Amino acid sequence: MIDADIRVEDARWSKGRDLDALLQECFTATIAETGEVPPLAEISVLFTDDAAQRILNREHRGKDMPTNVLSFPVDGAPLPPGMPCTLGDISLAYETVESEAQAGAIAFDAHLCHLIIHGFLHLLGYDHEDDAEASVMESTETRALTRLGIADPYRPEQV
Repeated sequence: MIDADIRVEDARWSKGRDLDALLQECFTATIAETGEVPPLAEISVLFTDDAAQRILNREHRGKDMPTNVLSFPVDGAPLPPGMPCTLGDISLAYETVESEAQAGAIAFDAHLCHLIIHGFLHLLGYDHEDDAEASVMESTETRALTRLGIADPYRPEQV
């Protein structure tokens, strides 16, 4: 189990959903597909809005616009035995996630799970800078989502 430090800045995230349970389901499905997670892992997850996400995106990626998910991996040095390992931070923007889900005719929570898995994979060292990396990351996301009963987001005709 991953220790998730959850911060909710936008109350719309909490309406009708248990964010901690959702995160744990996504983390568990991802770990089952990758086999990668240090013991006693910690992740901070920020559930925010487009305005805050835009600031983070501008400050950390030089892109002055909101985005659905941001990941900030921690380049961790070896820790003493028994100490928790901080993997990094994930930040999600409500309005962008909602508009993408609506535009793609995808259930909000299904799209959210995809983005959580995507962000978590970045914390585990996965990336999509080139076609080969993207293929590995996307197939891992798809397999993790299948474990959650969610259709392949990269093949919308199957939805």
